[in-house]
Amino acid sequence: MKKFIAPLLTAGILLSAPLAAFADTINAAVAANFTKTIEEIGVAFKAKTGHEVKFAFGPTGKLYAQIKNGAPFDLFFAADTEKPEMLVKEGLTKPDSYFVYARGVLALYSPTLPVKEGYKEVLSKAEFNHLSIANPKTAPYGVAAEEVLGKLGVYDTVKAKIVNGESIAHAFQYVQTGNAQLGFVAMSQLVDPQSPAYQKGEYWLPPQDMYDPIDQAAVILKRGENNPVTQQFMDFLRSDEGRKVIERYGYSIP
Repeated sequence: MKKFIAPLLTAGILLSAPLAAFADTINAAVAANFTKTIEEIGVAFKAKTGHEVKFAFGPTGKLYAQIKNGAPFDLFFAADTEKPEMLVKEGLTKPDSYFVYARGVLALYSPTLPVKEGYKEVLSKAEFNHLSIANPKTAPYGVAAEEVLGKLGVYDTVKAKIVNGESIAHAFQYVQTGNAQLGFVAMSQLVDPQSPAYQKGEYWLPPQDMYDPIDQAAVILKRGENNPVTQQFMDFLRSDEGRKVIERYGYSIP
């Protein structure tokens, strides 16, 4: 019987090897507007499963470029649908992993100016120092901001005073530091109880028909397609527990 022990042990090691190969930590590239939301979901996921998700935040366009250049991400949460769709077409994702996880809401926010009721007058007079928006070349929230300004007929009036943040997070920082007296930010940045803007200042929510829906899509990337933890996290985010967090931060779920 002894001569069978070694082969059996070897077989046991081989059978367990695939499971051991999957680290308990996975890496996700996440659009800046979704920072607080996904951090809270990540904490709940770790408490429930023991697995950790490490997040890298930034503008969607730059994260997409990093993924294309081989950055070690397992998941991608964009602030649009275009970039994840491009990755699907380019064969860089797990098949059938694409889904829309949230719809973003744009807000014009100012700590000092009466934008809730007087947004049109404030923008038309353009007596503020700067208006911050996310860079429309890399951030969908910046595209939406330009659409709203165009619909209001004030884009040419305020154009010289626009400062572009690299991401929606940077656009928000410009307002918080006073470098811009007002800015187009994500609603999620205003409803977070830990936000410096929480229940301070005023904001106006442009009607949804003033800008294209900011549908935000996610995919499992090729690097993470064989790791079961990636699918576990996606399932958790789409569960009732995950959806409640997303909605609490001011997003809708299409």
